[in-house]
Amino acid sequence: MGVIMTKLSLCMIVKNEEATLSKCLESVQDVVDEIVVMDTGSTDKTVEIAQKFGANIPTFEWGNDFAEARNEALKYVTGDWVLILDADEVLNKKVAPQIKEAIDKDENLVVNLVRHEIGSSQSPYSLVSRLFRKHPEVSFSRPYHAIIDDSVSELIKKESHWKIVDLPAITVFHYGYTPGAIASLDKYNRAQQAMEKFIKEHPNDPYTCSKLGALYAQIGKEKQAIKLFKQGLKSNKADTHVLYELHYHLGNLLSKQEETEKAIKHFQKAIDQPIMPPLKLGAYNNIGVVLQSMGDYKNAAQAYETTLKIDPSFITGYYNFAMTLSAMGKLADAVAIYEKLISLSPNYAAAYQNLGVVLFKLKKLPESSEAFKKAVSLYEAQNNQVAAESLRNGLKELGIWEG
Repeated sequence: MGVIMTKLSLCMIVKNEEATLSKCLESVQDVVDEIVVMDTGSTDKTVEIAQKFGANIPTFEWGNDFAEARNEALKYVTGDWVLILDADEVLNKKVAPQIKEAIDKDENLVVNLVRHEIGSSQSPYSLVSRLFRKHPEVSFSRPYHAIIDDSVSELIKKESHWKIVDLPAITVFHYGYTPGAIASLDKYNRAQQAMEKFIKEHPNDPYTCSKLGALYAQIGKEKQAIKLFKQGLKSNKADTHVLYELHYHLGNLLSKQEETEKAIKHFQKAIDQPIMPPLKLGAYNNIGVVLQSMGDYKNAAQAYETTLKIDPSFITGYYNFAMTLSAMGKLADAVAIYEKLISLSPNYAAAYQNLGVVLFKLKKLPESSEAFKKAVSLYEAQNNQVAAESLRNGLKELGIWEG
């Protein structure tokens, strides 16, 4: 008897995604067995691009409800398993064997994927329920940030044999948080309207409290954000991932308001959640920032060291750790960390500038001068003339700038 192969389908909803769709579909073409790209009213070359990849392209009139659209797209999927991606996401092909292994297990219902948020320096990783078995009772809910989690919870209550598993490798790269991507979309208004409507009907829903609160925080509505985060925590219905987000975001706003002790308490509660370590990077980093601002350099340095043990490529962690070591007077150690940071991010102008300062304090004047010159040239190359001029003038006052 032959081996039955598990069929995997990509399922997407799109609108005017010609800039990113090719890259997304290229990343999956050797991994999935079927591509369903539901178009919700594109006027650019989106449909043409999807056709080139052999996609099934149903159409649907957009009604400002992501769950409705995603559920409609699911009707066209013929595979055993469904992978959900957005056009600004790319699949990490290296993880394909692990995906295959996970979906071949009879008891698995959902495989949570680690997503790398490119351009988000604070919380570079998130966990998303985007790979799941095609089951008649698994569907999306919530008009914005649509998720399958609600339906999955209900299904597992009835059929307890199903398992939800986490795939620890970084599986999805998300480019939606880069400044250009955010600026090009009217995503804030659309998200706000959809979530405000939902929360009127479900005022104590912790997931929406977290997501809408984070959006309010981004657009400067801080009082409303804090109220929502506290509302979400009071509900006692949040799972560990949502609890992490609520405490983390609340810590950020309290830190901004200089309520340092309260901020530390919430960051620590975020860190205490039993979730994968990469998802806690933001909390470890930000508790370090608060401790650093209080002059508690020892504990700040420990927090930053933890971020680098979790993720040796975490640029923000290196930068903050080097600054803390410098403040502690551990100048040689700070130099080593700045050099490591620069090896990972060679165009980081501020790192060269800070390295120049530390080398100057160590009386390594030729090396210091080289670092400063590199910082100035990078600022200029990045069209940051204000920073370049400010640094140049400061160096002239110190007598270490010629010309």
